[in-house]
Amino acid sequence: MRIGVVFPQTELGADAAVVRAYGEGVQGLGFSHILAYDHVVGADPRVHHGWDGPYDIDSTFHEPFVMFGYLAAITSLELVSGVIILPQRQTALVAKQAAEVDLLTGGRFRLGVGLGWNAVEYEALGERFTNRGKRSEEQIDLLRRLWTERSVTFDGKYHSVTAAGLAPLPIQRPIPVWIGAASDRGLERAGRLADGWFPMTAPGPGLDHAREQVQRAAAAAGRAADSLGMEGRVRWTGDRDRTAREIAAWRDAGATHVSVNTMNAGLETVDDHLAVLGRVAADLK
Repeated sequence: MRIGVVFPQTELGADAAVVRAYGEGVQGLGFSHILAYDHVVGADPRVHHGWDGPYDIDSTFHEPFVMFGYLAAITSLELVSGVIILPQRQTALVAKQAAEVDLLTGGRFRLGVGLGWNAVEYEALGERFTNRGKRSEEQIDLLRRLWTERSVTFDGKYHSVTAAGLAPLPIQRPIPVWIGAASDRGLERAGRLADGWFPMTAPGPGLDHAREQVQRAAAAAGRAADSLGMEGRVRWTGDRDRTAREIAAWRDAGATHVSVNTMNAGLETVDDHLAVLGRVAADLK
């Protein structure tokens, strides 16, 4: 099982030197990858009355593709979007950005995608919120064709491409697409289409149920269910023993990857985050 970290988007500010220190620090501690969340714009709760989302207009978010280009130059880590809100972005542009990150990392990139929850963000980006699930399936199909074919002609329900293609193509053809899923429909989509998935529940009955749905969908689609990756997430709470137990639980549950998340744990600086991750790394040895 490969163990990485969640980039603390909302807590490290906008200083490029801090991003560099974090990337180099994580690599030095021996973690395998950095996973980053995605939000393009935040909602202003003074206007959107009753706003109860986990992030708003003041929540700091580096743009994952751009930040990954920077991290690719200073680390040899695998970089993972966890997740890009795919249906609010233009598909061909995502294909181009992902291909570039894959090239810059030497093939160490996983494109995690999901549907998101922020209708305000969809409006700002000019995309429909209500049909995002169906559109995402067509997007994944088109992404894979753009990554593997010199010239693509595609006539779908939501996309039209006439004899066009990317240059250069990525190293990984196609780039692995992982899906973040919690609903039954999302889990079915992951099993049918994805190379791996991000469960939204911890090991136990909930994960067993989710994995069963993913595997059933994979088998129905004629795919090898056991070939799908699964990445869990462990949230730092200040309890080293608990963190070690939760990592071990994901390993026992068959996860191929896990990420340690230090966001919202009262850590104020990059050094604070790295100090915690250092303790986690030491406990893994």
